[in-house]
Amino acid sequence: MVASSHRINLGPLVGAIDQGTSSTRFLVFNSKTAELLSHHQVEIKQLFPKEGWVEEDPKEILQSVYECIERACEKLTQLNIDVSNIKAVGVTNQRETTVVWDKLTGEPLYNAIVWLDLRTQSTIEHLIDKTPSRDKNHLRHKTGLPLSTYFSAVKLRWLLDNVEEVQQAVASHRAMFGTIDSWLIWCLTGGKSDGIHCTDVTNASRTMLFNIHTMAWDADLCKYFGVPMHILPKVRSSSEIYGLLKISSCWKAGALTGIPISGCLGDQSAALVGQMCFQDGSVKNTYGTGCFLLRNTGTRPVMSNNGLLTTVAYKMGRDKPTYYALEGSVAIAGAVVRWLQDNLGIISSSHELEMLAGSVGTSYGCYFVPAFSGLYAPYWEPSARGIICGLTQFTNKRHLSFAALEAVCFQTREILDAMNQDSGIPLTQLQVDGGMTTNKLLMQLQADILCISVVKPSMPETTALGAAMAAGAAEGVMVWSLEPEDLSTVTSERFDPQIKLEESEFRYARWKEAVKRSMNWETTHTLETESPEQNL
Repeated sequence: MVASSHRINLGPLVGAIDQGTSSTRFLVFNSKTAELLSHHQVEIKQLFPKEGWVEEDPKEILQSVYECIERACEKLTQLNIDVSNIKAVGVTNQRETTVVWDKLTGEPLYNAIVWLDLRTQSTIEHLIDKTPSRDKNHLRHKTGLPLSTYFSAVKLRWLLDNVEEVQQAVASHRAMFGTIDSWLIWCLTGGKSDGIHCTDVTNASRTMLFNIHTMAWDADLCKYFGVPMHILPKVRSSSEIYGLLKISSCWKAGALTGIPISGCLGDQSAALVGQMCFQDGSVKNTYGTGCFLLRNTGTRPVMSNNGLLTTVAYKMGRDKPTYYALEGSVAIAGAVVRWLQDNLGIISSSHELEMLAGSVGTSYGCYFVPAFSGLYAPYWEPSARGIICGLTQFTNKRHLSFAALEAVCFQTREILDAMNQDSGIPLTQLQVDGGMTTNKLLMQLQADILCISVVKPSMPETTALGAAMAAGAAEGVMVWSLEPEDLSTVTSERFDPQIKLEESEFRYARWKEAVKRSMNWETTHTLETESPEQNL
């Protein structure tokens, strides 16, 4: 009691669970200054049981959340900050990744199928073949999305078709479906003992089962994919009290039991909020496992003519308006670093990649298209596969490292060009965030290839910040004001273009040639001729 009397009172704090594709984090912010006070991170193991398959263990994900909350709270205590000052927790998550679990036992019925997974490619091709004019945009008028392996509905359909435990649980009304946010909120609010089964509008809009105009699950879409509606979570706004945390008293974080989970946003929407992109036309780009460019289009959904997605940006309260965004999605950004490190073994860290690439300052005519999961925006071409073009005897790992960084920048250029065409208003600077933005060479390359300035906030954890803002601003919590005059001023680092326009355009044109060569490589015919035991 004596020690606690000397603890620092900073006013109300807000926590954020940031569950990403490659790691989980828990971060604690001061709601008045947006200062990051404490955080902890745990890596998540990705499983690749077959070529093109990507899975993660839902129980490992949940355990990583508990560990991150516990360690971050320990660090707060070491700083003499009272954990009880945390007044709310927000959740942000990798989107589209699909989980089905048993509500009676609390056990997952299969691994989480990750958004990058390609096992449903043949299903997508079959669905496209059945549509008028083989149109992959057949459902876009309701969902804002093309038919793609990327989204949750076809992953869920695969589980319903191929996993007996899922089939049995659905038949006996024991099955629950959700994206990672739903799984975590259900577990953290009690699980099989009255856990709350819900999702928010941003995550729901990535399933292909949600009508972005009516803002509800759509019976026709569910029928189209053969999904029983009774397994779906309740859809809520991005900022309201969903339920109260229940953490065992044996954890130091048990002190958080009873505080509300009151914010929920898919990771890219959370970054949009964290970057304060509340105005129609404001844009941010996040560099994580993938790369995601979002433009706030205000309270009306804008349909793209250039391969971008129409998605829900946020809805900051039950009675608040829904905001929409145009999104350009790139599957492989930071994941290319992990591939160079884990698969090829030519680097030992992301820092080494920056050092190698910086030591040559050129790819020497080498172009790398990392289409490991096909091509996302603006092509939506699942048949594409990764290629490296322009190799000579002179090419070494330094040039390949540079080409890998350039690939991230070229992919961003493609989706930014599409966004400029859709909006008719060229962007004059790009706000960026995400783990890869610590790489200063990458940021300079991005400015050079876009021919506009790149602006990076000094506090890069904008995704978690967005979730914390949503949680703190919720009705019944109200410790974080989202009024423009109350938002904290953000200090930034700026990268301006340093090469001539002609050079940038030449390199970009060569990249486009490499992209053409990556397409139409994979077909489902080879999969269908494999022996039966290779497929579920």
